[in-house]
Amino acid sequence: MFAPGAGRPLGVAAGLLVLGFLLELVHLLPLSYPLLALLILGTGFWAFFAGFFRDPERTIGDGIVSAADGIVQAVTEEGDRTRICVFMNVTDVHVNRMPLDGTFSRIGTSGSGYRPAYRPDADQNVSRTYDLETAYGTVQVVQITGIVARRLVSFVHERDARRRGDRFGMIVFGSRVDVLLPHSRLTPVVRPGDRVWAGRSTIARVRV
Repeated sequence: MFAPGAGRPLGVAAGLLVLGFLLELVHLLPLSYPLLALLILGTGFWAFFAGFFRDPERTIGDGIVSAADGIVQAVTEEGDRTRICVFMNVTDVHVNRMPLDGTFSRIGTSGSGYRPAYRPDADQNVSRTYDLETAYGTVQVVQITGIVARRLVSFVHERDARRRGDRFGMIVFGSRVDVLLPHSRLTPVVRPGDRVWAGRSTIARVRV
């Protein structure tokens, strides 16, 4: 399964590549090493993009789940909120998922520049913030661009309601996703260096 919007262009590209190879095999196209090299190179590019835009089904975890695949970069306290940062490598699945049930009250884009997403000042990069109204108060999810990742994609609009684990967007080619949780209601259960998967890995639980 591919990310929303990616299936059709990948399918068309695959069809053209297969057609090119078939025409070469039955000699309807003259044998041309440059053309063959181009087809092989095109197949390599197709395989890379197919891997990047993959969107596997997930068994949804319990509690508050990660919004992104990747490595937990930081877990910090910021006033009355806890920020959990997840860094996505280019090889990770880049479709982002809801950390919990909620309704989008605001979606806004801000920031400037495209610093490497692993740097501490990357939170000043161009980013898209999603305010979620949840049973535990306002939760924010922030998609942050990087030096290569410069396209933020949203699958939702303001006032849309989604369930935990639902897809809400993606970042094209790596970067970072932060989840900001109300500290008084939710406590993190991950730490820097942990590997997490969007929709599947529990990153926080309700305080008791």
